[in-house]
Amino acid sequence: MAAPALSTPFQPYVYQSPQAVVTPFQILGGEAQVLQIMLKPQEKVTARTGSMCYMSDAVQTETNVPAENAGNVIWQWLFGKVDAISTYVNNGTQDGYIGLGAPSLARVLPIDLAVFGEEIICQRDSFLCSINDVSVSPVATRRARPGMFGGEGFMMQKLVGRGLAFITAGGSIIQKHLARGEVLVVDAGCLVAMTTSVELELKYAGPLKRAFFGGENLLHAHLTGPGVVFVQSLPFFRLAQKIARAVTAPHVRDNPRFFLQIAIIFFVAYVMVISSLVLTEQ
Repeated sequence: MAAPALSTPFQPYVYQSPQAVVTPFQILGGEAQVLQIMLKPQEKVTARTGSMCYMSDAVQTETNVPAENAGNVIWQWLFGKVDAISTYVNNGTQDGYIGLGAPSLARVLPIDLAVFGEEIICQRDSFLCSINDVSVSPVATRRARPGMFGGEGFMMQKLVGRGLAFITAGGSIIQKHLARGEVLVVDAGCLVAMTTSVELELKYAGPLKRAFFGGENLLHAHLTGPGVVFVQSLPFFRLAQKIARAVTAPHVRDNPRFFLQIAIIFFVAYVMVISSLVLTEQ
């Protein structure tokens, strides 16, 4: 189906919730934000491990692997870390609180799943925490083979339920409402989340020299509507590349192994490309 003649532009993301009862929360800071959640007695928050910054003394924690992820532990171990989850419960008689921090220079996005059809797909490791009925499970994209060139877009997370979820993203976060049949091309690393009605296909961005010399990702995500797409302007891998270049650049001339390392990287990349072409022809 052809894309509509006029496309709606990108818009800043604005949190909305139709639910009458919402747990109070605050998002503090500009970059590397902190999410502060108020907990009533016996109320709980489910969060990714290692995200807790502070909490009141009555809040207790327990870490485990969710039942929906228990059968995928080996699969997760092969393609990344196991998605363990920490549960924080206010066991006191008075209201408590907990502060959860973004894992890097990232912003926190509150998403009411009831607004998006009770399920949404987001980048792996972007899930920060959830309140009430939300389950988190890994999901692989349909085009898994290109994922061997990079983690972006290969393994993702699916959030299901009617609760409130919080995800993290770098830089500025914008959203796009795709009409039916409308196609949007996004750098695979810049894709934060999307509704399940959006069709995702990973494609090669172009020649390898664009990635090695142009600093671009090898993968582009082709998204076909209808649905909503969330995009970040500064994915973590771009920030990491900037920091790595700034740290290593002054020492390149002093490192006699530098050119050997470059040769090894190009050789490994060449082998991966040849293997991918052979598998594609089969």
